[in-house]
Amino acid sequence: MSTTRPPVNMSDVAARAGVGMATVSRALNGTPGVSDATRDRIRAIAHEIGYVVSPEASRLARGATGRIGVVVSHLSRWFFAEMLDAIETTLRQAGHEILLYQVPDPASRHRFFEELPARRKVDAVIVVGLPVDLREQQQLESMGVHIVATGGQTASFPYVRIDDEEASRLAVDHLVNLGHTRIGMIEATSLDTPDWPLKLGRSEGYHASLRAAGIDPAPELVVTVPWGGENGADAMTRLLSLRTPPTAVFAHSDEIALGAIRTLRRLDLDVPADMSIIGIDDHPLAALSDLTTIAQSVPEQGRLAAQMTLELLAGRESVESVTVPVHLELRRSTRRL
Repeated sequence: MSTTRPPVNMSDVAARAGVGMATVSRALNGTPGVSDATRDRIRAIAHEIGYVVSPEASRLARGATGRIGVVVSHLSRWFFAEMLDAIETTLRQAGHEILLYQVPDPASRHRFFEELPARRKVDAVIVVGLPVDLREQQQLESMGVHIVATGGQTASFPYVRIDDEEASRLAVDHLVNLGHTRIGMIEATSLDTPDWPLKLGRSEGYHASLRAAGIDPAPELVVTVPWGGENGADAMTRLLSLRTPPTAVFAHSDEIALGAIRTLRRLDLDVPADMSIIGIDDHPLAALSDLTTIAQSVPEQGRLAAQMTLELLAGRESVESVTVPVHLELRRSTRRL
């Protein structure tokens, strides 16, 4: 005689709990409309009799794909790698998959948003480190897809970011407090998006800090280059060629700051004795290079963006924006003048 146990299904859980199958479905799938006490009781009964919700069935019941799109402009940079790791981990733990899209230029980005509605492969989109214009936002909203931004953008849809202006003010305030008055800035920009808010915020913070200290910003002390370490090295060469070079330099990122330090060292100039340098980010190489920086938590921003997305998908109220704090990480690339 066979002793195979018959399969347990949702109706068994509903019968034990004395509720309808719709209530069981909502309780086990985490959707609204069930009290916490009822949800806990139903989950306990399901565990007791060995009933497990099929992820695929759950998605079909919700009319959802169970997938979330993550759109990035770059994959090779540390910032995006750390952000993606935190996003993927948080979403995977919640039973979701990610579809990764790389859009390295404006044409790729526009094409992605044009094609996505026709494919309808995802339930939400997390945009990392690139702008989304009003038309692209409307395309997502028209198909019922939630959108969350992280890594720089402030928008009319939910976002997670740091305050770039505050970060740069902290950096320049630190140099001013060390007695520097002739402070250069290596301003980073993107060839694709020259008015990207990250660049604007970090530049505005530099000027605001100098004005607050009663220092008139000298235009020749600002050098604008495309993002990247090699460009930071070139920018430092230009600053050193001035009749009166700066005594300290604020770089828009640690990568740019490290490039600037390479130029100084190749010219046998000491950091910080001959030049103080500060960046933003707390890049993995910043600590190894003893670079003073304004540190941000990239994994925390990724985790919060993913959690915000999950809240939206579950129909729960979610905060519209989160600004993650930054702090001064004092090392040995800056010193008193």
